[in-house]
Amino acid sequence: MNDFPFLLTMIAVPAVGAAVVAALPRGRDVLAKQVALGVSALVFLLAVLATIAFDAGGDRFQLTTSVSWIPDFGVDFALGVDGIALVMLLLIGVLVPVVVVASWRDTPPANRSMSTFFAWLLLLEAMMVGVFAATDVFLFYVFFEAMLVPMYFLIGSFGGPRRQYAAVKFFLYSLVGGLVMLAAVIGLYVVSSSELGEGTFAFDALRQIEIDPGVQKLLFLGFFVAFAIKAPLVPFHTWLPDSGAEAPIGGAVLLVGVLDKVGTFGFIRYCLPLFPDASRDLAPFVLVLAVAGILYAALLAMGQSDLKRWVSYTSIAHFGYIALGIFAFTTEAGTGAVLYMVNHGIATGLLFLIVGMLIARGGSRQIADYGGIAAQAPKLAGAFLIACLAALALPGTNSFVSELLVLIGSFPSVPVFTILATAGIILAALYSLLVYQRTMHGPPRGVLLEAGTGPTPAEPVGGSGTATVTAPAPAAARLRVRDLSRRELAVAGPMVALIIALGVYPQPLIDLIEPAVAATMSDIGADPAGVQPATDTEGTD
Repeated sequence: MNDFPFLLTMIAVPAVGAAVVAALPRGRDVLAKQVALGVSALVFLLAVLATIAFDAGGDRFQLTTSVSWIPDFGVDFALGVDGIALVMLLLIGVLVPVVVVASWRDTPPANRSMSTFFAWLLLLEAMMVGVFAATDVFLFYVFFEAMLVPMYFLIGSFGGPRRQYAAVKFFLYSLVGGLVMLAAVIGLYVVSSSELGEGTFAFDALRQIEIDPGVQKLLFLGFFVAFAIKAPLVPFHTWLPDSGAEAPIGGAVLLVGVLDKVGTFGFIRYCLPLFPDASRDLAPFVLVLAVAGILYAALLAMGQSDLKRWVSYTSIAHFGYIALGIFAFTTEAGTGAVLYMVNHGIATGLLFLIVGMLIARGGSRQIADYGGIAAQAPKLAGAFLIACLAALALPGTNSFVSELLVLIGSFPSVPVFTILATAGIILAALYSLLVYQRTMHGPPRGVLLEAGTGPTPAEPVGGSGTATVTAPAPAAARLRVRDLSRRELAVAGPMVALIIALGVYPQPLIDLIEPAVAATMSDIGADPAGVQPATDTEGTD
């Protein structure tokens, strides 16, 4: 089974599926949904089989495939995964089928087809697999830029009322970061040519090169800017609240759950092993941004009135913890950071999905328009509560294990930054529980849009309703809020199960992640057991 091209197949299957769905005649939306669900389920199965075939104690990169692509420039179509990339592929395999089912009954905006929506969704899946599986730096860059296209159209064509603005802002921010990284990629090729006598983009070859520390800093900054925008770290974050708020719910789940992880993945996969001296020298700067993001984004989340912007700001705060774990340079903290990437995708994915279900019922994104939902829809309220508890990293949920590993692993090397980051735990409890209390409990408020108990008004795909009715309606005019349907239970149920299961027993994922993180720490001169390299940031904090 190790000889089977899992990674190439995981890219090809959704890419072909996207072409098939796009070619379907207009009006065949049901068939498009069925094809999209079947393709995404097959990718999930391939991810599971790849995990079974992967030997956590074996070679660093496994399931490799390499084909010469542009030989004159030393570019190969090279794929392979370590434990870090593998768990991200598992996350993609879980989230995409969930998003397909969650979008099953969405209504597209005028002059848009759901077939087109699902075609872009499958193409995005192919690009996401490619960006995590690439072991050629140039190929990584190609996938890094290519995945912007389907997400741009998902936001711009199927999002909320300000979708064009949000889509352009997302694309321009990411494109500028990508162009800066391209300059660094070219610089890396030039350095490899002078050091090896022949230019290469192969990751394994590049990480063996001794690069001048000054050049390292320039190249590090080129990669760092692109990854910091993608993550996003404060102050590169301003595109995310707009994109998260205007994206369709399915697109928002993948945007925050997977696409943003490319930034933090890039830190640990490329910045640390390729530029170890620069990573150590510039770590205090990154740690300042990480802690600032935790506190600043948490405070902004507490002040949000829009549900989708609230989720987006909570995500920015969580990314600060991930960056803290990566740049603490210990195996324990790094393992926690990668685990956090997976757990954040699950927890925030559920949070966005529940918010979308809530918006579909009330037709509004405004927090003030909701209240007393738990009395009418206890299952919906229960799923929302679990998502909020995971967002604040309550013990017993998946996020708790990740956050604990990050903080315990970071404290020996960067104690001041770690202590400051712990304040974010209190803020997370506030911004999570306050929103839950306001929407789920108390007297019914402005979701009272129609009289009687009839169906709720249809909304555009993904829960982008824009009604902002705030005045409480009389009792006779109150709309009955229905509880979760079978389809919605099929969407939320697996996510809730994963939150609880990984909160109780995360060891299988840790076993996959830890060897790869330990190898990365060795690349930068840190002891695999978690001892800081002698030239690290000791005393700077």
